[in-house]
Amino acid sequence: QVQLVESGGGLVQPGGSLRLSCAASGSIFSIYVMGWYRQAPGKQRELVAAITSGGSTNYADSVKGRFTISRDNAKNTVFLQMNSLKPEDTALYYCNADVRTTVTRRGDYWGQGTQVTVSS
Repeated sequence: QVQLVESGGGLVQPGGSLRLSCAASGSIFSIYVMGWYRQAPGKQRELVAAITSGGSTNYADSVKGRFTISRDNAKNTVFLQMNSLKPEDTALYYCNADVRTTVTRRGDYWGQGTQVTVSS
């Protein structure tokens, strides 16, 4: 089994910054893509940013230039640096990982979510 544990959420004023972290542990053979998704009340979950094991990144248009995703492959950890935060960034942020657990088994795993609230 694989566990993803997020940290770093909280309350921040508009224009402020937060850094989210997500550490994967358990039966991990390798991790392909790691990413962050978010879900605001009444809205569908959406991709915020993703990064491959080789470092290629993908961002939602709404966060380009403000958020930066990175990862530490040795520690199976992914980060999301969020700058110039806006009230519309308020959401529950989820970590996601595409994990190979054995030579023949591969699955999609989710963290429990961490709340980010941007408000004055």
